[in-house]
Amino acid sequence: MDIEDWRNEIDRIDENLVALLNRRSICAIEIARIKREQGLPIYSAERESSVLNHVVDVNSGPLGVDAVRRLFERIIDEARHLERTVIDPETDGKPDVPISEAKEQ
Repeated sequence: MDIEDWRNEIDRIDENLVALLNRRSICAIEIARIKREQGLPIYSAERESSVLNHVVDVNSGPLGVDAVRRLFERIIDEARHLERTVIDPETDGKPDVPISEAKEQ
């Protein structure tokens, strides 16, 4: 394969990633609705730690542990933003606990 073939392959993978991220976002929206009904907070240190540990455990490379962790920290941050918007649209998704603070807990 030449460079253009590899770039086309990356484009196809990116399209799949966007579709998967949107599916994940739909799940986050549904979880936000349940949290709102049950009066649960958006942020759960235990759940975020569990998600990060899981994705690190299933990673077979070539991405390193730190790269996978950074990517999923960002994905989780966007999901929390979306959840906040569903629970309280007036906040416009402003954070209750920034991910940098969440990592320190």
